[in-house]
Amino acid sequence: MDTSATLFERAQRVLPGGVNSPVRAYRAVGMAPRFITRADGTKIYDADGKEYIDYVCSWGPMILGHNHPAIREAVVAATMAGLSFGAPTEREIEIAELMVSMVPNIEMVRMVNSGTEAVMSALRLARGVTGRDKLIKFEGCYHGHSDCMLVNAGSSALAGGHPSSAGVPQGAAKDTLTAQFNDLSSVEELFSAHDGEIAAIIVEPVAANMGVVTPTAGFLQGLRALCDKHGALLIFDEVITGFRLAMGGAQAHFGVRADLVTFGKIIGGGMPVGAYCGSRALMETVAPCGPVYQAGTLAGNPVAMAAGLAQLRYIKDHQEIYLQMEAYAQNLAAAMTKAAQDTGVAMAVNQIGSLVCPFFTPTAVTSFVDAKGSDLGAYARYFAGMLNHGVALAPAQFEAMFVSAVHTQDDFDKTVAAVRATLSAMEG
Repeated sequence: MDTSATLFERAQRVLPGGVNSPVRAYRAVGMAPRFITRADGTKIYDADGKEYIDYVCSWGPMILGHNHPAIREAVVAATMAGLSFGAPTEREIEIAELMVSMVPNIEMVRMVNSGTEAVMSALRLARGVTGRDKLIKFEGCYHGHSDCMLVNAGSSALAGGHPSSAGVPQGAAKDTLTAQFNDLSSVEELFSAHDGEIAAIIVEPVAANMGVVTPTAGFLQGLRALCDKHGALLIFDEVITGFRLAMGGAQAHFGVRADLVTFGKIIGGGMPVGAYCGSRALMETVAPCGPVYQAGTLAGNPVAMAAGLAQLRYIKDHQEIYLQMEAYAQNLAAAMTKAAQDTGVAMAVNQIGSLVCPFFTPTAVTSFVDAKGSDLGAYARYFAGMLNHGVALAPAQFEAMFVSAVHTQDDFDKTVAAVRATLSAMEG
């Protein structure tokens, strides 16, 4: 028995399912998880010392790869001054100023501790300023595990076969309305059926928790127009796309204005952090300025702020990394598609920016229905084969591959060779 298997046996005695987040259990791919001991650059290393080229990137935030010296040095210096104060620090101001300078249409920032908390708080704010209760989300989009968002959810909730959750009261979910991603008519129908009751639409501008599904032409613009027509707010959940799709996130990439934007671990260089942002008029309704209450003892943690500042400053000074990551991702998607064609495996590959996702289906994937139609058993076999060849992917179909700014030509060549070998074995 290898070390990871031994650790997993121990973990299952004291942790539910042996993990602290469901997707890590590898149940969607029918395996026991690898326990990771360290990471550096594009590589992660498991408890048995095996090296993997990493395309999970801590689920997105490692834009600069693992253990980047600028971030590491900032964190070490911050820890020397103390881990947590429960009081304001200058770094909170600096990172908020930096975010406002980088992201369109935001004037104020409230730091929180996770993407889930950011979404939960933004939804409360939307309800508070509109005086309305109902929300529209999209089937297969994941917005964290707050009660009202665990309705037709994506990500690990979907991969585990439980797109909703026990323990969510009927009252908490009754005001969450579900539409279909890339289907404006489904949104219009909800506005017609609940005229004057809808506070906000929340959307992943790129649906990266049902795999990677990009918005069709006019879809995000249509959401903006519907919100303007009906007096609702448009919330972009950029926990994945923020600072990754573009320096200014999806608003910059697609040229669509959101009223509120939520961010997650990406603004902390991978450390636990989140934020919700918007105009001064909206954000000054949050306590202590206004009646919408939200608080957090560890919000704006000085160590997390140091990590986030280091990453965002580097990104702002090296904007060429976006072209570099996109070129790598485009070439990788093309090579994966060619390998599937050559081996006769039915696989569609979606890519936008530095996000990539293979679906084991012969048809294009442009909706949640398309994504659900992919062959999950084939993905599990693909995942196992790639892992065996030293390439770490997300242990579930409905997630993204993330390219970092430090992935190299050698990484690319080894990854493509692994794809070809794995697909050939699957077809055989």
